Amino acid sequence: MNIIGISCFYHDSAACLIQNGKLLFAAQEERFSRIKNDKSFPNKTIAFCLEANHLSISDIDLIVFYEKPFIKFDRVINTLLNEAPLTFNLFRKTLLSWLKNKLWVSSIIKDELNYTGEIIYSEHHEAHATGSFFTSPFQEAVIITIDGVGEKACTSIAIGKDNRVDLVKEQHYPHSIGLLYSAFTQYCGFKVNSGEYKLMGLAPYGKPIYKQRILDHIVSYDSSGLVHLNLAYFSFERGKSTINSKFCKIFGKQQRALDGEMEDFYCDIASSIQSVIEDIILAILIHAKELTGLNNLCLSGGVALNCKANGELLGKNIFDNIWVQPASR
Repeated sequence: MNIIGISCFYHDSAACLIQNGKLLFAAQEERFSRIKNDKSFPNKTIAFCLEANHLSISDIDLIVFYEKPFIKFDRVINTLLNEAPLTFNLFRKTLLSWLKNKLWVSSIIKDELNYTGEIIYSEHHEAHATGSFFTSPFQEAVIITIDGVGEKACTSIAIGKDNRVDLVKEQHYPHSIGLLYSAFTQYCGFKVNSGEYKLMGLAPYGKPIYKQRILDHIVSYDSSGLVHLNLAYFSFERGKSTINSKFCKIFGKQQRALDGEMEDFYCDIASSIQSVIEDIILAILIHAKELTGLNNLCLSGGVALNCKANGELLGKNIFDNIWVQPASR
């Protein structure tokens, strides 16, 4: 049986091929288009995939899309409506975008690939969790997915065993660790959804002197790692920016211009938020271990690519073995 998996229309479009339960191919569209973080439909990737494996589209039995568009659309539209009338123009633009193509994924797949077979949809965090567990060396593991947001979930805990993945617990938008880190990515002058690794790399050059200020004003969390963002300091629900002027006033300085001159202040900010998310992730891991009793851990989602946090967590010896999906974003 030949199955193609597809992700696209948000960031880093990609495709993979599974044949009789084995992963034969996986790549991002940007590797072929040479467009950084290419989000377009992965035509070039799929064409290469089929050719390299001596297949045609008629040999494909099933195509799986990485999220459920109608659930995501419901969340996006309701979020914008809740912020009306400030989001009227954005609402109109978003509605046109979704009605033009994002809601009609099945039709796009069929038209782009001349495909006539079955198409199914996984939930976003389900795709993350299974992608991590089924590429790991484990027969049983707890799976933690942390990212900005899928359809609604931002953080989830699941259990993988043999050929099954079952969700145990999840936290929904807008209280997101990934969006929290992206907010500081923007504040420090990097591009959201692509510059988070720069924020991580900047952190060791500073000191976490603003950590308590972040915890006092911007984010709180409990012993299970359940986070609560103070939304008064964010603007991502309005779509134009991740942070607002209140966010900047907390630290007494405007956000750094995109790739502007670096100052020690922003190094300290990076170090502070890095320390905060490491503490939050540690709480999630301890809670997941207590919840499941399992000794193997799989990590996925964009936050799982924070190798600084992963290194710190590895030293805590909470789990005997840790697997980080290398393409977990």
